[in-house]
Amino acid sequence: MFKVLLVEDEDMIRRGIRFSIDWLKYDCIVIEEALNGQEGYEKICELRPDIVISDINMPIKDGISMIREGLQQHTFSSIIISGYNEFHLAKQAIQLGVTEFLVKPLEDDQLIRALESAKAKVDLIRKYEVISSFKQESEEIINSRFLEKETKTSKYVAKMIAYVQEHYAKKISIHDLVEQLDLSAYYLNQKFKIETSYTFNEFVNRYRIQKAIDLLKAGDSKVYTIAQDIGFSDYKYFISIFKKYAHSTPSQYQEIYRKQE
Repeated sequence: MFKVLLVEDEDMIRRGIRFSIDWLKYDCIVIEEALNGQEGYEKICELRPDIVISDINMPIKDGISMIREGLQQHTFSSIIISGYNEFHLAKQAIQLGVTEFLVKPLEDDQLIRALESAKAKVDLIRKYEVISSFKQESEEIINSRFLEKETKTSKYVAKMIAYVQEHYAKKISIHDLVEQLDLSAYYLNQKFKIETSYTFNEFVNRYRIQKAIDLLKAGDSKVYTIAQDIGFSDYKYFISIFKKYAHSTPSQYQEIYRKQE
C-alpha cells in the first residue's frame, strides 16, 4: 500500500482530489492532508509518505520548496498540480524529479496515470538505494532486502483493509477481526494507526464516505438510500460524518459536482 500525502491550500480542490477516485483500488491510501507547504514539509518528515501530491502556489511555503526540502529528509515520488499560468515552474519541478506536472482541473484518468508512474518511480529509486548500500551482495540477497525494506502494509493491516472493502455495507467493528486474526483489538488498532494514520473506525467511515460520493456522482439513488447502502442505519449520523469529511452535505456535494460536469 502506497502512502499518499495531499498538499493543497484550496479546500474545494483538495476535497475534490481526495474523493475523486477509490484510492485503495490503486493500492494507495491518502494518509493525511496539508493546507500549505510548511505543513506539508512537516508531515513529510513525520509520516514519510511514498507519494506527495502538491499544488505549487501555496501560502507560507510553495510546493517546489516543500518538495526540495522534503527530499533532503525522505525519499518519495511527487506529483505537481499547477494552474495554466505556472508552466515557468515546470523546469524547477523537472530538476527535482517530479513524476508528473498536472494542470487544474484534474481528470480522474490523469490522476490515475500519474499515480501509477509515481508508484513505479519511488519503487525504482528505493531499489537503487538498496543496491547502492549492498553492492557486494548477490542479486537474490539485494532483492530480499528490498522486499523486506519496502513492505508497506503488514499482513494484518492488509487483511483489515480487505475486510472493510468487502463488508463496509454491513455493521462492522474491529472486534470482528479479533478472533479471525487471533490478536487483541488494542494491538490491531495500534498497528492500523501506525501504518495508515487512522483508527480502524475512522478508516471505515472514510471508506464509506468515498463510496457514498461515488454513488452521488452516479446520481441514480436518493441520499437516504445511499446511507443505508454503505452501512449507515442512522441517516442523521451519516449526514454528520459526510459533512465532517466532505465539508458539505450530500445534496450540496451532488449539486457542486453537477455544476462541474
